[in-house]
Amino acid sequence: MACLEVYKESKFKEEEEGTCTTLDGTVDWRGRPAIRSTSGRWVAGIIILLNQGLATLAFFGVGVNLVLFLTRVLQQDNASAANNVSKWTGTVYIFSLVGAFLSDSYWGRFKTCAIFQLILVLGLAVLSLATHLFLLKPKGCGDEAIPCGSHSGMEIALFYLAIYLIAIGYGGYQPNIATLGADQFDEESPKEGHLKVAFFSYFYLALNLGSLFSNTILGYFEDEGMWALGFWASTASAFAGLLLFLGGIPRYRHFNASGNPLSRFCQVLSAATKKWKVELPPGGDDLYDEDVQESSNNSNRKLLYTHGFKFLDRAAYISSRDLDNQKKGLHNPWRLCPITQVEEVKCILRLLPIWLCTIIYSVVFTQMASLFVEQGAAMKTTVSNFRIPPASMSSFDILSVAAFIFLYRRVLDPFVSRFRKSGPTGLTELQRMGIGLVIAVLAMVSAGIVECYRLKYAKKDCIHCEGSSSLSIFWQVPQYAFIGASEVFMYVGQLEFFNAQTPDGLKSFGSALCMTSISLGNYVSSLLVSMVMKISTEDNMPGWIPGNLNRGHLDRFYFLLAALTTMDLGVYIVCARWYKSIKLERKGEEYDDQPENFKV
Repeated sequence: MACLEVYKESKFKEEEEGTCTTLDGTVDWRGRPAIRSTSGRWVAGIIILLNQGLATLAFFGVGVNLVLFLTRVLQQDNASAANNVSKWTGTVYIFSLVGAFLSDSYWGRFKTCAIFQLILVLGLAVLSLATHLFLLKPKGCGDEAIPCGSHSGMEIALFYLAIYLIAIGYGGYQPNIATLGADQFDEESPKEGHLKVAFFSYFYLALNLGSLFSNTILGYFEDEGMWALGFWASTASAFAGLLLFLGGIPRYRHFNASGNPLSRFCQVLSAATKKWKVELPPGGDDLYDEDVQESSNNSNRKLLYTHGFKFLDRAAYISSRDLDNQKKGLHNPWRLCPITQVEEVKCILRLLPIWLCTIIYSVVFTQMASLFVEQGAAMKTTVSNFRIPPASMSSFDILSVAAFIFLYRRVLDPFVSRFRKSGPTGLTELQRMGIGLVIAVLAMVSAGIVECYRLKYAKKDCIHCEGSSSLSIFWQVPQYAFIGASEVFMYVGQLEFFNAQTPDGLKSFGSALCMTSISLGNYVSSLLVSMVMKISTEDNMPGWIPGNLNRGHLDRFYFLLAALTTMDLGVYIVCARWYKSIKLERKGEEYDDQPENFKV
């Protein structure tokens, strides 16, 4: 049965007639064209948002207090614990590339999400058992008062096996769940396309709200030494999220896997290299373009020719040898590639400078799970007789994220739209990412100032001991709030930008780019901490980040990050102004998926 839908919100101001199936090529769980009224949209979207919240609760139930677990239970020093957390978090995000590759190439997003969620549940169960049976010795240790004893090599190995299973599971799951959620909205429908943009904001909000319980209730129990209880609660949350995810199978829309993108990239490079002496026609004329019927994945939209990276255009140049092969009914993809395949490579090359500029921001972001917690632990954490777990201060980051998502979508975006006479409404993704970098600088400056005052009061109270400062931990609220505000502009903008600017067959890879920048940010943070400690440690000086922060200069490290982020902002502005948007073919017309580039 056919149905008529009139899309008044279309920026093309056209009426589109479609069937009851989606227009973007998505299929249902049986491989049939997806029915618009019985699949996808907010029914499937809400299931995915809830699943994301439960999985995030489980993950941060471990991650938010991991630095304290390492120092209190495994008896590591502050610098070593911070480095181990950074490496573990980096591993989480580096596996996002593995998950994205398997999803885009072979398994599809649903199957990839389900498999990696199983790994996540397994890792959490092993961690809970290991903590309950082996690591908390003597019983009741792990709080600030009772230190834990030594552990055997086997017990330590079991602990690291468990947390790295968690890293693999959550890392492979995360980029695909974001893209699977976006797949539930038909991009060819202007109405659903608008909802798809909104989904990313709600997705990031669900991610943060899911961690709110971990940062407050679970954080409190774990800080009081009830680690096994916190880890079992995380396991239960992950298992419930998996059951919910599997229950939504009949509602999901799916894109078919597109095959190995690495081979497609290598084919372009090989074909271009073999024709490096060829003189190309001007303007991209007469380049090879594959017919839709010939395409191996005709559900994906075609990419149109763009200027730049002229060397790669040679891969689509039709030589006399290629003409002879075509007459014989032969086609060698390592000698001749369609322009869409060439544009895929160009697209990724254009994204790389923007992606690289986000790594320094991730160095700032990762301090929330390590040095912010250690800084808070060295401050006054009691209000009356109640002790505030230092890790629970990240709840102010979550509240800031929720507040700024609302302010952006309901206040700032409509306000900016009123002054736009042409181009996109509101701020572009690139502009929002730039604003995120500016706010990140403010966050580091704020953290550095608080540390200066903490040291001032600590030196009065406890200059040569491990005691806490008399400065209240609530002085950390501004730095957490600034981080939350910067996330709304940087990470939500990143999710939208990389999803919009990657070809249809590489959407999971686009989401993985966002997570991989966080991964490398953690590794760079670990490297920076090690370098700073090596350079700043002398005979009579314990370095900037010693075991006793009262004798160090953590404030200088924060100001160093503020300076590095400022320099990164300058480079980012140059890269963003240079960037050219992807060009897609839609119903016989070409359009830019991001019509306007970055403007200062």
